[in-house]
Amino acid sequence: MATEYISLLILSIVFFLIAVRKIGNIRIKIWHAMTLGAAAVLLLGQISPLDAIYSVNIDVIVFLFGMFVVGESMYRSGYLNMLAQRIFHRATDTNQLILLILFPIGLLSALLMNDTLAIIGTPLVLGLSKKHGISPKLLLLTLAFAVTTGSVMSPIGNPQNLLIASSGSIASPFITFIQYLALPTILCLFVTFIMLRIFFRSEFHISLVENQNEGIQTDNQLVQISKLALMLTILLIAVKVILVVVAPSIEMKLSHIAIAASLPILLLSRQRVEIVKNIDWTTLLFFVSMFVLMASVWQSGVFQELISAMNLDLTSVPTIITVGILLSQFISNVPLVALFVPIFSSNGASIVQLMTLAAGSTIAGNMLVLGAASNVIIIQNAEKQGETIEFLEFAKIGIPLTSVQTIVYLTFLLLVP
Repeated sequence: MATEYISLLILSIVFFLIAVRKIGNIRIKIWHAMTLGAAAVLLLGQISPLDAIYSVNIDVIVFLFGMFVVGESMYRSGYLNMLAQRIFHRATDTNQLILLILFPIGLLSALLMNDTLAIIGTPLVLGLSKKHGISPKLLLLTLAFAVTTGSVMSPIGNPQNLLIASSGSIASPFITFIQYLALPTILCLFVTFIMLRIFFRSEFHISLVENQNEGIQTDNQLVQISKLALMLTILLIAVKVILVVVAPSIEMKLSHIAIAASLPILLLSRQRVEIVKNIDWTTLLFFVSMFVLMASVWQSGVFQELISAMNLDLTSVPTIITVGILLSQFISNVPLVALFVPIFSSNGASIVQLMTLAAGSTIAGNMLVLGAASNVIIIQNAEKQGETIEFLEFAKIGIPLTSVQTIVYLTFLLLVP
């Protein structure tokens, strides 16, 4: 076998392990498979140790660490349960509950970033599942599709959109994203609701338990600190939004926001040690491993050669969205956008082409588990509480959902003057 295909073979094996999740009596978690893949490309010399170190996006790792600290504090203090009671107390049946997860959380992900909502939302929806006797898989999938779909319409909704917005090709990123992508995104959230009703039809006949004041157990000091951390997160993201509009030359990294938000917890909480010990370290290991494996596949040049050999018309909106969705499953959406942006910049890409790239690379996360980082965050956090979504369970609804959403975005983008 040609050496350039070794990394691709290892990636295929990782996909297989994540899909089957079990060999004999051995249960394989997502981070197990990805870590084995990263170790394999290193041991086989497909990427040098130095390149592996440089491939890890420290900004993403630090951002996740900071938000994991905030999320764990909110959960441990009882503040997350308090928020859930306030937000969802009006829901009387599953229809209303799913709509309340899809739209508020989906739209918030456009401002607070999808990974942030994935971290905070996972224990929240699992709590709702236990309280009302609703399938945890339904609520976890609702959360996953909400944060992915909702993040499409904002330049700070996810890392790949931020990369497109910061390329310098868009004069007013927030206005442009909303103008081109807000309406189809809202429609796609309704499409998601319909799909969930079809695939989980039996769950939608459940009447919810009357929401009475249940005497939520709280740690008052940690609740106040968690509130401060959440307010800091929202405030700093608002500052970032303003800076992008009025002073784009001033960079405020997401990692800075996350660390600043976590500082009250790390400095003031008596439970700081327990909080740090209980954050999802395995998800951080997954991302480090993913960066290494994807960098190895990228360095092999296989996908670049494939795109070149296929002689695709990368100015065509249908081609951009199709390639974006499919290729994101293999090299992840951020590397995909990193590949496309220079090509677009050299060819003078139109706003429609850039918006198509944003839509395609993002809704790719609704197709398969590995299509979005937020999916992995949700599943890994759920597994800490004994719940999960299998690869095929996700794909069973994810593939048809992504297909319909693709048609929606294509229709709008092709009709835009």
